[in-house]
Amino acid sequence: MEHQRRIIHIDMDQFFAAVEQRDHPELRGLPIAVGYDAQRGVVSTASYEARRFGVHSAQSIQVAKRLCPQLIIVNPRFQAYKEVSEQIRAIMHDYTDLIEPISLDEAFLDVTDNKKGIALAVDIAREIKQQILQTTGLTASAGVSYCKFLAKIASDWRKPNGLTVVHPDRAQQFIDQLHVDRIWGVGRKTAEHMHRMGIFTGYDLRQVSKTHLMEEFGKMGSVFYDFARGIDQRPVISHWERKSVSCEHTFASDIFRPSAVTVELYHTVLELIRRIEKSGFEGRTLTLKVKFSDFQQITRSLTADRVLSTKDDILPLAKQLLHGVEFSSEHPIRLMGLGVSHSAADDASEDDAATESAFQELELPFEPWPDEA
Repeated sequence: MEHQRRIIHIDMDQFFAAVEQRDHPELRGLPIAVGYDAQRGVVSTASYEARRFGVHSAQSIQVAKRLCPQLIIVNPRFQAYKEVSEQIRAIMHDYTDLIEPISLDEAFLDVTDNKKGIALAVDIAREIKQQILQTTGLTASAGVSYCKFLAKIASDWRKPNGLTVVHPDRAQQFIDQLHVDRIWGVGRKTAEHMHRMGIFTGYDLRQVSKTHLMEEFGKMGSVFYDFARGIDQRPVISHWERKSVSCEHTFASDIFRPSAVTVELYHTVLELIRRIEKSGFEGRTLTLKVKFSDFQQITRSLTADRVLSTKDDILPLAKQLLHGVEFSSEHPIRLMGLGVSHSAADDASEDDAATESAFQELELPFEPWPDEA
């Protein structure tokens, strides 16, 4: 077998909630959720004490409080999380510079050739976990394997404070017994689709031809075909090019009057321009995202012959895109977003895509999440 990579995936345990419980001892051992306690607020992170009641990230705050009446809602402190994240990243750099951050609380590391000359990736993962605990007082889980796909799954295998190795010789056995919803890129809708096809495990997935998978899932079908066989050639990329800049707003109440929708579109354009200016991004494709009260979601895109960076560039195009969206008092709008990208293919993808969505839903108007670039 050719020389294989040694990949580690580090994933902090209940990161935002853990920072809050560390910094506020009175919250330790209690069910907490980090998020905004608003009518349409969502849970960013739930402590393990809250998860026992069914509270989880991306869940409505109101639903979470019904599931766990004693739930304590803690407003996010993004600067604090970013500072801790930088401490963790510094520890990783002691071992390798091939680090691919996925978010503030997780990253891939390629330690095939590492700074300390440590032979076994599992020993590096163990050291990193210990250093993180000593430096931040927080626990991390780690997955170790020869590719990103398996390292990612492994890091979630024994949470919290876990360490799991998927050895090449046992990878196929490991994948075969996986439930398909644990496979990277398989979200709820895709899992339901697979279930209808009789696919429930990695083994079941491996019995389906690449042609059939691509007929059912498009280009992701080829990815699923490879993942079912433990094939993932993606390298750990320490530097990446920004492909889009976007923002969106979930409204306090649904809107349907044309005047109100136009005003919100205008504010969204201004916020998008602010983010473009901050990032220095240059893109020519504008995408409008609209989510209705029934959670139906649509996107509309168009590409200009110039870089889109000013209100005069973007507002007329945004209005043109909005003109193609049908809404009414019976079908009001819950959320609106705008993004600029290099091409339409770089814009927001569905929730089942293997890569993260270009859009991030916000609980309060334009509350910026940390730049995870």
